[in-house]
Amino acid sequence: MKPSVAGWLFAGPALAIIAVFFFLPVLAALAISLTDFDIYALADLSNLRFVGFQNYADLLQRPLFWQALSNTLYFVLVGAPLSVLVSLAAALLLNGQRVRFKGFFRTALFAPVVTTVVAVAVIWRYLLHTRYGFINYGLDSLGLPTVDWLGDPRFSMPSIILFAVWKNFGYNMIILLAGLQAIPGDLYEAARIDGANARQRFSHVTLPALVPSLFLVGVLTMAAYFQLFAEPYVMTQGGPVQSTLSIIYLMYEEGFKWWSLGSASAVAFILFMFMIIAAIGQFVVMRRYGSGV
Repeated sequence: MKPSVAGWLFAGPALAIIAVFFFLPVLAALAISLTDFDIYALADLSNLRFVGFQNYADLLQRPLFWQALSNTLYFVLVGAPLSVLVSLAAALLLNGQRVRFKGFFRTALFAPVVTTVVAVAVIWRYLLHTRYGFINYGLDSLGLPTVDWLGDPRFSMPSIILFAVWKNFGYNMIILLAGLQAIPGDLYEAARIDGANARQRFSHVTLPALVPSLFLVGVLTMAAYFQLFAEPYVMTQGGPVQSTLSIIYLMYEEGFKWWSLGSASAVAFILFMFMIIAAIGQFVVMRRYGSGV
């Protein structure tokens, strides 16, 4: 048997599962987005009508859609880079030669990743409580004014961003730490012999070697942050005044609150296009500037 045939036979079951549970639902959702599929169509498919791109046109004319899109982009553009920076800082600290108890700190920093987002979101909601929260208690003890973290539109999204960074940075930290440990020590030794200081070694040795890992972390973080839902659902319910309403939250309300499944599917595909554009943009930036870091 030819190696190529054996390879396809080996990968065939996995590809079949992906096709059945991913591609077919995606195609079905695309078809639904071109119809007025709603609760009446659920009861009787004879009520289903083909409307073409009318769902997309209606969404683009709704201020609520643009509000949800701007909130999501704000969350991604601020939260994703912040998460990567915190992950990189933690990985650099854990990779230091003088750090003791590395196993303990790796476990402690990674622990939030494996905890249930709903459970820790409830805990953070109490921490950020205006009257009984620990954070406002600390501010009040210092004589500083308390803040309505989740009830003020100015602070609600930054609060969710901080929670999301704390919840997710440990996963990226592990990936970047593996990338740091894969850098040959001879490169650092050669840089020291040439007179490079710590900043120059980081700029000319560490960063270029970490470009593939940073690209992977950036794409994964961007994709995860575009799917913002559980945090505002538990902590703010999309408020106050839609300041934390995300695209996924809007899709949830369209599909499961108003039973407008055609409109919800259209929201999903618009989000998908934004994610594809963002991923391509990251790839272009890496190809153009990655080798020159």
